[in-house]
Formats: sequence, C-alpha cells, structure tokens
Amino acid sequence: MKKPTIVDNTIRIPSSQDYLADVDGFLEGILRGYGVDETVIADIAISVTELVINGIIHGNKSDPDKEVTVVISKKNSHIEISVEDQGTGFNPDEIESPIDERNLLKEVGRGVFIVRSLMDKIDINKTKRGTRIIISKEI
Repeated sequence: MKKPTIVDNTIRIPSSQDYLADVDGFLEGILRGYGVDETVIADIAISVTELVINGIIHGNKSDPDKEVTVVISKKNSHIEISVEDQGTGFNPDEIESPIDERNLLKEVGRGVFIVRSLMDKIDINKTKRGTRIIISKEI
C-alpha cells in the first residue's frame, strides 16, 4: 500500500482516511513554524480535514490508486492552502444548504459549509487532474 509523501510544503496521501492524522500533523507543524495562533490552527485543520475527506470520498471515490494533495504557503499576512483530488469534479453551485429544513437531519453535506464559515476565502476549481480547492485565512 502507498504511504503519504511529504516534500517541502506539500503532502500527498493515498485516498484513505487512514492518513488524516498525517495531514493534520503536517499542517500543524508548518503552521506552528509560521507562528500561527492555536485557534487559527484549529480552524485551518478542521477545514483541511473536511476538504481532504471530500476529496477522498466524493472526488476519488476512495480509489487507493488516486491521491489527495495538500499544499500550504504563507503569503504576507495570510495562509493559503490548496487541496486537490483526482476526481471528475463538481459544481459548487449545486451544493445544497445544510441549514435548509429538508437537509437538517442528513448525515452528509456540511463540509464546504463548515469551510466557508471558518475560512476567509474559498475558491473551487476544476482542473485537468481533478478538483482543486484553495482556502485562505488571515493570520
């Protein structure tokens, strides 16, 4: 079985939730190195975890031969993180609101909503390779 690979500010993991702790440890280490406040680290970690899970399950359909890639960078006074899967993509305008009455009891569908509430900016882009979501947070 493949293992996570880390090169500089990038981690690639096989499409398995078994590697979520690796992503979290990678992120927290870099963010602490940047001097980011612990509450901001928590917001970023929750957001990235949601996006990685979405990439694994919805994007890559849990195919262990596909990967999810996370890239983190500091640009002036904000952190920017890219999460990319190798799936077929989706239309962000078709995501139903989890706070709509008919969706309140659903067990899925809150990831992007959570990310939007915790991050300052979120951009969702379809690429030749899959879907890339870029989030940013002022620090």
